[in-house]
Amino acid sequence: MRLAHRVCLITGGAAGIGRATAFRFAEEGALVAICDVNEELGRQTAMEIGPNARFDRVDITRRKEVEAWVNSVAEQFGRIDVLVNNAGVLRDHLFVKYKDGQVVSQMSEEDFDFVVTVNLKGAFLCAQAVVPYMIRGGGGVILNASSVVGIDGNFGQTNYVATKAGVIGMTKVWARELGRYNIRVNAVAPGFTLTDMVRQMPEKILEQMCARIPLGRLADPRDIANAYLFLASDEAAYITGAVLRVDGGIVVGT
Repeated sequence: MRLAHRVCLITGGAAGIGRATAFRFAEEGALVAICDVNEELGRQTAMEIGPNARFDRVDITRRKEVEAWVNSVAEQFGRIDVLVNNAGVLRDHLFVKYKDGQVVSQMSEEDFDFVVTVNLKGAFLCAQAVVPYMIRGGGGVILNASSVVGIDGNFGQTNYVATKAGVIGMTKVWARELGRYNIRVNAVAPGFTLTDMVRQMPEKILEQMCARIPLGRLADPRDIANAYLFLASDEAAYITGAVLRVDGGIVVGT
């Protein structure tokens, strides 16, 4: 029971890695508050976890919604111990596609702005909302979802990579600024993970992905959840400002 009685907030907790993390934290005794824009899946996840979980529909790009959620959780449970900034989106496209002497297409400004707003600004808003509660409570843990592509780059993901690299930068800044308050801040960089969305990909694509992973398989969402659990627990009491790759040894490239 490594998180017994600790109040843990998880964004994007309705499905995928967020859902697996919510279940894993609850197994270790945490009181789990998840948010998502998918209300149906979010409520289902909280119901399956049981009485020690709650769900709120929150758009993490809107400060007022984030603050209302955080304030409500703190009022209900009396404290906030852990934030997992898990929520994120993709809008992949080549930066510029050039063919036969002309630009055929390019990543749109709208897609760039959308991904940056959710993945980067959303994490910023959620962390800023919880920090005062953590300071008053004597400390806490903030865990940010980066990605191996935020370290290595990846084809067709200018916007996504920019946010995941930015998350690493924010993690290091917050670790330096908040350490004096006993708040640890770390990032997890997952590799290819077998979420429901990935499962729907063609078998050939999945085989190609596995071929680039020395361990020979995609991550299970629980593999990533276990990394979050370790970093949230007292076992990681002297770890802050770190980026933990959980990727099976993958080499990301063209």
